[in-house]
Amino acid sequence: MEQALYIYNTLTRRKEVFKPLHAPHVGMYVCGPTVYGDAHLGHARPAITFDILFRYLKHLGYKVRYVRNITDVGHLEHDADEGEDKIAKKARLEELEPMEVAQYYTNRFHEAMDALGCLPPSIEPHASGHIIEQQQLVQQILDNGFAYESCGSVYFDVEKYDKVHKYGILSGRSLENIKDASRELAGVGEKKNQADFALWKAAQPEHIMRWPSPWSDGFPGWHCECTAMGRKYLGNHFDIHGGGLDLVFPHHECEIAQAVASQGDQMVTYWMHNNMITIDGKKMGKSYNNFITLPQFFAGDHERLERGYSAMVIRFFILQAHYRSTVDFSNEALQAAEKGLERLLDAWNALGNITAGPVASAPEVTLDQVKAIEEKSYEAMNDDLNTPIVISNLFEASKLINSILDKKAWVSQEALEALKQMFATFVFDILGIKAGVNAAGDDNSAREEAFGKVVDMLLEQRSKAKANKDWATSDMIRDNLAALGFEVKDTKDGFFWKLNK
Repeated sequence: MEQALYIYNTLTRRKEVFKPLHAPHVGMYVCGPTVYGDAHLGHARPAITFDILFRYLKHLGYKVRYVRNITDVGHLEHDADEGEDKIAKKARLEELEPMEVAQYYTNRFHEAMDALGCLPPSIEPHASGHIIEQQQLVQQILDNGFAYESCGSVYFDVEKYDKVHKYGILSGRSLENIKDASRELAGVGEKKNQADFALWKAAQPEHIMRWPSPWSDGFPGWHCECTAMGRKYLGNHFDIHGGGLDLVFPHHECEIAQAVASQGDQMVTYWMHNNMITIDGKKMGKSYNNFITLPQFFAGDHERLERGYSAMVIRFFILQAHYRSTVDFSNEALQAAEKGLERLLDAWNALGNITAGPVASAPEVTLDQVKAIEEKSYEAMNDDLNTPIVISNLFEASKLINSILDKKAWVSQEALEALKQMFATFVFDILGIKAGVNAAGDDNSAREEAFGKVVDMLLEQRSKAKANKDWATSDMIRDNLAALGFEVKDTKDGFFWKLNK
């Protein structure tokens, strides 16, 4: 498979051939959660999007260092430079230590990500553990003349930076547009310009989370953490920075400005952004109070949910759309995704019941047909991770599998092994689907294997009863299994069964 990987670069607004700076090594940084509440469906999308990228880069043979941060300090309410730290506010409301809140929701985030089949990152740095690095970044920007101190806080001088460099290259916004949008905040007096953003904030007396610094006892601005930690673990220049589309401005725009102001040039080659999950056409998010948490999805515990949905159904639902497209939540869409996932997993299970060899008057499923589906699937992945096309190709392979199972086609042993390998590679290794996982994300594969053996044993007894013309026993086994939701299909080679939900 000799094809180049193309990814869409938000910075240049076009698809570009992926050429890592230090192949085969790849450095990838993705913005992680602010841990003051349970992750919701909107958080699942970047986690799954960049898990796919992580998996695929490794599949292509790259050695990937994947860094995803935990924001446990410095992210103020409404993503502004004023107000209370989100974690500190939660801690105050619940009468807990801020780090108690952060640890609890970090643990919950990890549980949800594991259920969704997301591989853990190579490094998961916490903002609170990198205060010194963030202070060093602030000092570098001050030394280079692109920041100023005011009332113990330090602000980035956007206007001065814009004269030397260019502010807004990622989002396409001009400084004048940003000034116009920020005029409503004109009553805040510490800044020279309302477009300026905080690098360090002096803590008010009631503020719980604070650290000593040359400027005041305070805490870093939200934007500092990713610049400082990305540079610490991936170097002054690295390949990919990812996150949700809502982070393009101001977060990632400010990151670019901080990097250029501190070291003279951009740190990142490819900026990648996934689009939003919407509900009724509006972005899902805590600020809109329209979110559904992942634990609620798993349990069906929300007024918008008709029932619970497994973690793999949620993953498949997200992968059915291209990562740069919006995805609108509905129960109907999730139920359609559930049926689609079931079709794929049924086809995978059916592969184990296929015997290679010719069938009279039936066409052959050739090795070339299998290779053509595989090639199309790689082409889709190399075209900016086009998972919907990959899934469409897998459905095409599923039709071939079902036709072979029904003796409407036949397959050679070589083509059968290629079909199994192709299916396993794309369904499990690249798309990250896990078989035998319940709604809470528990791996039931061992239990299901034993369960399957019991059903097979019953059906073998049914086959013996049929051979002995003991129709009463045969019908009793079939009817009892049907009442429990099992669908049994008799074939020339024996039987095939599945459990309908």
